Amino acid sequence: MKQAIKDIEAKYRKKELPKFNVGDTVNVHYKITEENKTRVQVFSGIVIGEKGTGLRRNFTVRRISYGEGVERVFPINSPAVEKVVVKKHGQTRRAKLYYLREKEGKKATKVKEKVVHKKKKTASA
Repeated sequence: MKQAIKDIEAKYRKKELPKFNVGDTVNVHYKITEENKTRVQVFSGIVIGEKGTGLRRNFTVRRISYGEGVERVFPINSPAVEKVVVKKHGQTRRAKLYYLREKEGKKATKVKEKVVHKKKKTASA
């Protein structure tokens, strides 16, 4: 039974999944169909959580819009999600950033930025 489910899911799974973590600031390009027109809308914010595995994997993005917190859940394998662009990487100690819901103003969008160190090449003698 499990193998049958895996075979069906493999058919619908996206080939290239975006690489991001909780705490990253992302732009989600989402296809919206209105009557007979299709357009792409960009939702930008902080990833505050991920849930599920495989085809059922979802991620939640939060942003502050006109002083109100707005959260949106995106299925990662949805054909409506065109692409996810990581604007900056965040460093967190939690798997879910639900505490940001209680914050107001600028503190609601603050996550420590991850510092990436590049290795220096050593001269071999």
